[in-house]
Amino acid sequence: MVDYGIVRSTVKPEEKVIDEFSVWVNTDISEIEVSHEDDTHTEFEYHQVQYSKDEYIKMIDEKNAALETQVTDTQIALCDVYEMML
Repeated sequence: MVDYGIVRSTVKPEEKVIDEFSVWVNTDISEIEVSHEDDTHTEFEYHQVQYSKDEYIKMIDEKNAALETQVTDTQIALCDVYEMML
């Protein structure tokens, strides 16, 4: 993973870009007005992180496992509530 921090662009970035080797994740995208002498123009400022495809797959897999655990816990809690109502 390479964290490029806050970057700027004149083109609005996509939130996620996948190329041959990497997954680029752009978050906190905001539009800003930049003044230079007598000229103003629009730029986009955002936080950019580059993951290798393997890193990104591992990160998504870990998030999915955590979500599965949360869903299971919620289902058990709902079953307990249902049983208490009977």
